[in-house]
Order: sequence, then structure tokens, then C-alpha cells
Amino acid sequence: MVNKRKEIIFKVVVSDPKTGKSIQVQTKDESLIGKKIGDIIDGSIVNLDGYKLKITGGSGFEGAPMVSYVEGMNKKYVWWYDKSKKVRVKKLVRGNTISPEIVQINTKIEEYGNKDFNQLYEEFKSQKSQ
Repeated sequence: MVNKRKEIIFKVVVSDPKTGKSIQVQTKDESLIGKKIGDIIDGSIVNLDGYKLKITGGSGFEGAPMVSYVEGMNKKYVWWYDKSKKVRVKKLVRGNTISPEIVQINTKIEEYGNKDFNQLYEEFKSQKSQ
């Protein structure tokens, strides 16, 4: 399989379940490849020392979402039931394992570090606005 991306850059979205706030951090750390949905990763990968993050999902470069019930790094068509139209539709999804073709990784905080997340949120917000 040919990798369509020149450089591996993951956009990691870190969500705080307590406040509902989230930040998006870019990382080039290739240690994320091979991790699955539900795995706990160290927050130091995205400069959140002391934090533990749980992988909840992600999406590939073509926009297909990662789902927990498809094993591996492959893409697959699955049948989904569209409740609004009351029909079954085929949808392209990605497996539950992070591959080099994944662009966005969604995480939520499982264990907090020494620094308060609201303080980190304000720092990232101010950096983004500049």
C-alpha cells in the first residue's frame, strides 16, 4: 500500500470530560502507530506531562472515521442504518488501529497531570490566535 502523505503529522484532539473543552495539538511522534481505540497513552507525546489520554477514535486522510468494531489498520465498507431516511447505507470506515494514513486522533483525559487543564487550554487558545 502506498502512503499518500509525505510526512507523518498527527492532529491529536485532547478533550476534557469535566469541562467539555478540547485542544488540538500536532505531533510527529510515530510511537502512536499501532495503538488501538481504547488504549491509554502518555500525555508527554503531546507536551501534556503527567496526563494519561485514552484514544476514543480518529479519521483518515480521506475522512473515513475509525470504528472500534473493525480490527486492524484497513478500510472497509460496512452497513449503517440511517434513522432519518429509514434505509441501510454502505459507509467507508477505518479499523481500530492507528496507521500512517490517520490524520486526526481523538482522545479524552483519563488522568490529570500537575498543571490545570483550564490553564493549558488558555495557553493553547492564545497561541492559536497569534
